[in-house]
Amino acid sequence: MTTQQTTLSSTSPLAGLKVLELSNRMGFYCGKLLADMGAEVILIEAPVTGASIRRDPPFIQDKVDREFGIPYFYFNTNKRSVTLDLERAEGRDIFRQLVKTADVILEDAEPGKLSAQGLSYDEIKVLNPKVVMTSITPFGQTGPYAHYAADDLTLLAQGGWLNIMGYEDAQPTQAACEQAYAMGCMFGSVGTMLAVLEAQQSGQGQHVDVSIQECVVMALENSAQSYELEKKIRARSGNSQRYAGSGIFPCADGYVYIFAGGMAASRFWKNLVEWFQKAGVEGADELASPKWQDLKYMHSEEGKQTFERIFCNFAHNKSMAFLYEGAQTRRIPLCPVSDAKAILNNQQLAARSFFTSIAHTASGLNITLPGAPFHMSQTPWSLRRAAPELGQDNDAVFSSIGLRREQLDTLAAKGVI
Repeated sequence: MTTQQTTLSSTSPLAGLKVLELSNRMGFYCGKLLADMGAEVILIEAPVTGASIRRDPPFIQDKVDREFGIPYFYFNTNKRSVTLDLERAEGRDIFRQLVKTADVILEDAEPGKLSAQGLSYDEIKVLNPKVVMTSITPFGQTGPYAHYAADDLTLLAQGGWLNIMGYEDAQPTQAACEQAYAMGCMFGSVGTMLAVLEAQQSGQGQHVDVSIQECVVMALENSAQSYELEKKIRARSGNSQRYAGSGIFPCADGYVYIFAGGMAASRFWKNLVEWFQKAGVEGADELASPKWQDLKYMHSEEGKQTFERIFCNFAHNKSMAFLYEGAQTRRIPLCPVSDAKAILNNQQLAARSFFTSIAHTASGLNITLPGAPFHMSQTPWSLRRAAPELGQDNDAVFSSIGLRREQLDTLAAKGVI
């Protein structure tokens, strides 16, 4: 695996943008997307305990400590951290001073919580008319579900995505990690930047209300249209073949996905048959029969079972690399089903320097992280700093709004910061 140690870029796309982040769980990735693009994202955490994600496993070196959590480390690169108790009036007053210097407030609290603290968007915009507030919540700020609690699994289910995930003969299966939250954060970052651009032109900020449920529904592609127009409900298909020649199949060291049969893939069938015939694969001549040009037969159970038998007999002692290279030279859509180890050693990702690394302060280890999935020639993405330790930027951030050393000491002693 090849990684590059990143350095501070002289220019960043969002340099000069200041974000106050009040995330507890659902909004961290949105803050990361903005921070990794150069925004100054100040994560505001509870004194002593910090953000709840700090306690999420797994932990670097298996050390159960708030500074060693891998999820926290990943989702908070390039950010700064201050501690501030918003449950106390003094903490809220300090937050209001920070608001006057900010461009964006990012939060994922239950709707109404900030209003109860006197920190609603309507109250905030009086202090800073240009500020954009982005709220990422399970169901948005309005509607009958607005105050319902939900986690990632709940939102995958309520958004309809869970119904099409998994195997056709089994119960729905949750995708790994917190994909619903990620969807909400990706759309949240887009909505935030649109609102920032508008504020720069009009001088007026706005409230960006992100419903994670709605973001999940966006991932259903044409499911809604299929039901509306054809009254067909998309079902789980797992690794089953939709048509003979398309699906996931085992090989010597894992699995491969092939797409060589069906309406959009029939042009690849001839290449596959020729490969099998030249390799002397048992049953290859059977695949050359004209019946394989009939989509009805390709969709039949007989067709699927026949192809699976022939392909698996061929692939069972072949590696993913052998099958991939052989298919590529013959213009057949086939690819390995990569695990994390394979991804870290992928030569294409290495050639584009996709992975990068940065030192974890508490352990001293060099940690490898994914970079950006795009290259910007003039304002490149950069990993400038590791995830912050709890409250490490208190002095710098709070002194920037005029708080003196003795004030900070008093506030710390009282547990406000």
